[in-house]
Amino acid sequence: MGELSSMIHQRLEHAYASLRSAHADGDTYLADIRQEEIRELRRIAANHDIGVEPPRCD
Repeated sequence: MGELSSMIHQRLEHAYASLRSAHADGDTYLADIRQEEIRELRRIAANHDIGVEPPRCD
C-alpha cells in the first residue's frame, strides 16, 4: 500500500470514528464537518484509484 493510500485510509478511519462520536454527543456541527471531510477523502481516493471500504458499523 502506498503512502497516499495509507494516509487516506488512516484519515478515513479517524474521521468515521469522530463522526460516530459527534452523532453520539449530538454535535451536529462536528458531524457536518466530518461528513464533508469523508466526502473529500473519498473523492481524492477515487481520483487516485484507491479503493476504500465502506465504514464499519459498530
